Amino acid sequence: MTYVIAEPCVDVLDKACIEECPVDCIYEGDRMLYIHPDECVDCGACEPVCPVEAIYYEDDVPDQWKDYTKANVDFFNELGSPGGASKVGKVSADPELIKNLPPQGE
Repeated sequence: MTYVIAEPCVDVLDKACIEECPVDCIYEGDRMLYIHPDECVDCGACEPVCPVEAIYYEDDVPDQWKDYTKANVDFFNELGSPGGASKVGKVSADPELIKNLPPQGE
């Protein structure tokens, strides 16, 4: 299991979670952040610092955002597991679900 970032993060990208993550497993896409499911150690440090409450334990993702679990996994299909977000920087690999969303927060 892992943590999942959902729709409230889209177009916000606050990054407080990145600063809190002890294993550097939160990656930045063009429109939102993603937690690497294989690199996450399930510590939960990211969840309480998210100002928009976008981070959920995988089993607790609200029904309206269940597709974000797959989107978080899909983000890493080509990227693989580079062993830390700081090594790769921003990655333009948002899944179609995220790319096709209308601008958020306006």
